[in-house]
Amino acid sequence: MKPVKTPGPDHPITIERNPNRIVVRVGDRVIADTRDALTLREANYPPVQYIPRKDADMSLLERSDHTTYCPYKGDCAYFGIPAGGERTANAVWTYESPHPAVAEIAGHLAFYPDRVDAIEEAPAR
Repeated sequence: MKPVKTPGPDHPITIERNPNRIVVRVGDRVIADTRDALTLREANYPPVQYIPRKDADMSLLERSDHTTYCPYKGDCAYFGIPAGGERTANAVWTYESPHPAVAEIAGHLAFYPDRVDAIEEAPAR
């Protein structure tokens, strides 16, 4: 996949395939495990790994009523991870119908690093 860059020098966003394996854990549970993550870099924020839903254990997630809006990406929905207790409320976000400039992240999930126990990245073999 070729990196995609959104227009707008004041708030650049790039998306590219991450060749590494990404594993997300809460306690001893693997919430997601993928070799197909997308790395989104936005302005001066830390990079975020977007994981395909097919590589997440959706049975461990619970849809939240919480929503937000990003002018660059669109409407955002959230999931909690009940097994992680209160700290994992709204720990997962997703853009189900993102703006066309970031359409690649549709069908993907992202995790707040401080609301899960680990987001591990290891070189693919």
